[in-house]
Amino acid sequence: MMIMRVMLVVVLGLMSGGGWAETQKEGAHHVHKHQAPWRIHTLFSVECQNYFDWQTVGLMRSFKKSRQPGPITRLLSCTEQERKSYRGMDLAPTLEVPSMSRHPKTGDWYPAINKPAGIVHWLQHSKDAQNVDWVVILDADMIIRGPIIPWELGAEKGRPVAAYYGYLVGCDNILAKLHTKHPEVCDKVGGLLVMHINDLRALAPMWLSKTEEVREDRAHWATNYTGDIYGQGWISEMYGYSFGAAEVELRHKINNNLMIYPGYIPQEGVEPILMHYGLPFSVGNWSFSKLDHHEDNIVYDCNRLFPEPPYPREVNQIETAPDKMRALFLNIECINTLNEGLLLQHAANGCPKPEWSKYLSFLRSKAFAELTGPKLLTPKTLQMIDEEPHAQVVDEPHVQAVEEAHVQAVDEPAKPHPKIHTIFSTECNSYFDWQTVGLVHSFHQSGQPGNITRLLSCTDEDLKQYKGHHLAPTHYVPSMSRHPLTGDWYPAINKPAAVLHWLNHVQTDAEYIVILDADMIIRGPITPWEFKAARGRPVSTPYGYLIGCDNELAKLHTRHPEACDKVGGVIIMHINDLRKFALLWLHKTEEVRADRSHWSRNITGDVYESGWISEMYGYSFGAAELNLRHQISNEILIYPGYVPVPGVKYRVFHYGLEFRVGNWSFDKANWIHTDVVNNCGAKFPEPPDPSTLDHSDDDSLQRDLLSIECVKTLNEALHLHHERSKCNVPSPLSIPKQDSSETTISRKFGKVEEIHNLGLNTTQRNDSQEISPPDGPNQTFSSMRFWIISVWVFSILGFVIIMSLVLSGRKGQKKRGKVYKPKRRSSYSGVWDTNGHDRHLRSSEIP
Repeated sequence: MMIMRVMLVVVLGLMSGGGWAETQKEGAHHVHKHQAPWRIHTLFSVECQNYFDWQTVGLMRSFKKSRQPGPITRLLSCTEQERKSYRGMDLAPTLEVPSMSRHPKTGDWYPAINKPAGIVHWLQHSKDAQNVDWVVILDADMIIRGPIIPWELGAEKGRPVAAYYGYLVGCDNILAKLHTKHPEVCDKVGGLLVMHINDLRALAPMWLSKTEEVREDRAHWATNYTGDIYGQGWISEMYGYSFGAAEVELRHKINNNLMIYPGYIPQEGVEPILMHYGLPFSVGNWSFSKLDHHEDNIVYDCNRLFPEPPYPREVNQIETAPDKMRALFLNIECINTLNEGLLLQHAANGCPKPEWSKYLSFLRSKAFAELTGPKLLTPKTLQMIDEEPHAQVVDEPHVQAVEEAHVQAVDEPAKPHPKIHTIFSTECNSYFDWQTVGLVHSFHQSGQPGNITRLLSCTDEDLKQYKGHHLAPTHYVPSMSRHPLTGDWYPAINKPAAVLHWLNHVQTDAEYIVILDADMIIRGPITPWEFKAARGRPVSTPYGYLIGCDNELAKLHTRHPEACDKVGGVIIMHINDLRKFALLWLHKTEEVRADRSHWSRNITGDVYESGWISEMYGYSFGAAELNLRHQISNEILIYPGYVPVPGVKYRVFHYGLEFRVGNWSFDKANWIHTDVVNNCGAKFPEPPDPSTLDHSDDDSLQRDLLSIECVKTLNEALHLHHERSKCNVPSPLSIPKQDSSETTISRKFGKVEEIHNLGLNTTQRNDSQEISPPDGPNQTFSSMRFWIISVWVFSILGFVIIMSLVLSGRKGQKKRGKVYKPKRRSSYSGVWDTNGHDRHLRSSEIP
């Protein structure tokens, strides 16, 4: 039957007067996916650097594992000087390309131009280019998960398939009008490019010339024209491709499912066949960023691999939600494939056989081979942007059963959820470090989509001594705590300054930004689609005490006081709104901070009357200036200690205020100068056991349970941090048992606390250090003093009873003197031990 189908394709091709390349539309759906009726060639472009060498090793390993049809060629751009010392010629089938990193005519340094220049050189000088029908163009920093077969993806002659690059805003503005005669057909695409060889021949010269053209147009490098956050023309090559394609009127079938960035969550039913690790990603406390390995000699450093990620069984413990778990498995698959490639390359280099390790055993295991085997396309993976599910045509007989299931899901939305990035601002001190540990831990536990970045504001002097660089993915920001112009000391200004700096220096493809404070714990996803955020309509939480929105303060500081919203804490904002708004946020903060005549409580609501909440007003007035009206939600944030509204699943704890559960309390201000993060095993005083709470009042019970959850999450985060730091820390305490307890003594502050251990017998000791805050009331001292005195009294009574027994036992014995002394010493020693212990306890009560 298969032979007959192939013969039918041949006959149809001959009847149409063309060869294989002209019959793909009629015959593609009759060919089994493991047989390629048309010739495919895969290309990727690199330079003579260690940075590209380890990426090449990873891509080549995935190329073989995925069973991608046809040959692959590395387009290697090297200067003559680089070529003399280059060691990686055997890493992949290679075509050497003259380097255009330094432009031969203009002298401009722009290595990215080597990609279109390499394609043009391949078309002109490679025999392979004369013997191919379809070309797949990738970047080096990619991992292939399954065969990329053009006709299965829906590619046609004249209709390439490409991945979506939404940040190419220049397709919609004057940039496209300046650089192409057909701006209306400019597609925002890149990354994965799949096209017919004839289309590539028409496009490639235009791709190169348009790249040169955009690169020279310095007047339009600004972010508002290009979307390039650096404003340095760095993405000129991407625009060169889009404008070149528009010039030859190539319209793309645009797909946002085939390729995924590790760290992002694939939609249900989507099986990405390509991973692009261009952005940092993490699993628990483990993380990876390609930029950390820019000069890494890892390909030539025998038996050295990238840091091993968590094992699959550990991922199952980190995340329980199926979609979030899938995302984490993609993350570890990416790095494990890179490491597997390095392991094989080291062997090819003649390195000695590495010593056995659990991780190497895993990489060689059948389980790993099964986890990273070739992935099959699903109908939802093939769905193009703006294409209704019911209109989709899948030209593959082997997915017929899946197609039938897909027909039943025609009501699903066609567009994927927008990408999200979470940011928070901190400074270089231990106070923000423990908050960072808590927030980042909760981020990974919550299932929040996307990545998280800490905006770390430090002076040069602080940075030299700072020890917490590894606590979170970090963007470093110059400190504005001391204003460079006025000399005003106001650390809160670092928040808008850091957001502005991040926008100007970091490239992100996220459509929405979630902005949090460091003193928060995330309990669940904070997403724009759930809370109805939209462009021009950010979401935030109510800050009712910002009374300045209703009085003369707003009239003084914004042209639109009627648009002033009393909001803060959690912010969900479209990236385009944030780009317009961030500078105003900073300027309005400076403006309100300088307005000392209006710092009074009756105007600002600031109980300290010190202008401390100027940054909050800077946010509200800056948003009002742009007429950005907020969707205000009461269901995102709650302060521990507040009574929750029944049925509301709050997504964020904001522990900015002191809260209590019975005699126990927590106030973040008590921990300003305590280094909990770098003190091995340190944690906060454990909150009460939930089973001891009063269940008669449900409001109070729910309030107290949330308070306990907040601090337990902080302690769990600290425990895991210490464990990752190779501290000898036992398992974290969970819900206590009533019948198994031990007493720990805080020597410094005289606090004796009874801590109940779950799952530990009474002979085990808790070696973790529970540090008490520097100041605060001794909450358990009175009750424990009574207990200590009782022990002391019983000890004396025991002594009297034993002595009575000893004295009574002397009667009837012949040698009383000789027997009495050792018994007395024995009895006395026992009492001394007890009294000595008692003295130790009592001495510990002295502050």
